[in-house]
Amino acid sequence: MENVVIKQVITENDLMKFIKFPMELYKNNPNYVPPLINEEKNIWKKEENPALSYSVAKQFLAYKNDKVVGRIAVMINNKEAQELGVKKVRFGWLDFIDDQEVSKALIDTAIQFAKDNHIDKIEGPMGFTNLDKAGMLTMGFDKLATMIGLYNFEYYPTHLENLGLAKEKEWVEFEINFPEVLPEKVVKFSSLIAEKYKLKVINFKSKQEILPLVDPMFKLLDETYKHLSTYTPISEEQIKTYKEKYFPFIDKNYIICVADENNELVSFAITMPSYSKALQKSKGKLFPFGWWHFLQAGKKNDRANFYLIGVHPEYQRRGVTAIIFKEIFDRFTKMGIKFAETNPELEENKNVQVLWQDYNPVNHKRRRTYSLEIKN
Repeated sequence: MENVVIKQVITENDLMKFIKFPMELYKNNPNYVPPLINEEKNIWKKEENPALSYSVAKQFLAYKNDKVVGRIAVMINNKEAQELGVKKVRFGWLDFIDDQEVSKALIDTAIQFAKDNHIDKIEGPMGFTNLDKAGMLTMGFDKLATMIGLYNFEYYPTHLENLGLAKEKEWVEFEINFPEVLPEKVVKFSSLIAEKYKLKVINFKSKQEILPLVDPMFKLLDETYKHLSTYTPISEEQIKTYKEKYFPFIDKNYIICVADENNELVSFAITMPSYSKALQKSKGKLFPFGWWHFLQAGKKNDRANFYLIGVHPEYQRRGVTAIIFKEIFDRFTKMGIKFAETNPELEENKNVQVLWQDYNPVNHKRRRTYSLEIKN
């Protein structure tokens, strides 16, 4: 039997093999959601991905019998090293067939990359920054993936644990089944909080009216999560990229912003209709017909996803989220949405998890990153 051969991604053809490998691997899996191919290509272009200006990255493919059987990307985020004093090799885009030889060869590649750069730790799966997809699925393999969550087969964690990698961070995700009628106490509490702190929901007449609030939202995001051990501030370049990447998908009815009496943003929630099935139907391409599936998903959907939620620290324990949830409930009810899924939240981040507690959340997915200390 031929050994596993690891080759670095160099050419455009290599990159397409790298991007399309999981689409082939999961082609018969009903829960896998493919990314958009063009977006995946842009991740590796300096002019499209600001993280590449302060990061080092390489991608590799694993071959067996001249066939692609796995892939991995390795990254060093120099900004993370400078600002947090954290020096590690991040690995991501990790996919492999159920063959321990293949997964070992891929992880060995990450270990060697760390040694070559005099770094004594690897961690993944993760992207370049905190806002990229992270965490290997360890529960919820039978659930449909979301646009912002990684999906993997059940054998992945076992392979990494067999190779000596250990749990580093854990994320939880929840599904909320909206009731037909919001409890009276929630409605009253929402009104009480709005009155007490002189808060109001901002109503947008058009999508363009949201643009001036995008920068304040990211600033508020920094304020909300800066206490977490893993958090690095979002750069201006990143904000610009996320605007360009996600703004076309945004619907004004799914953005909830709460302001104080001085029109200062104190809380926001960005939700979107679930685009999982649209992505499955589009098979990674917006054209010629993929856009139609996205359009339909935006018009008719019974499921939504939470993407970002921010609450100013001064208001985090004052019940402001009751205002957001009442508004979300009213809007979702009109649109026929019955289920909402949270984005991955660090297990330690109790401030965010408490937001869902009145809505009978079901913890339906878990994921984690794995790490390994390396002796150089």
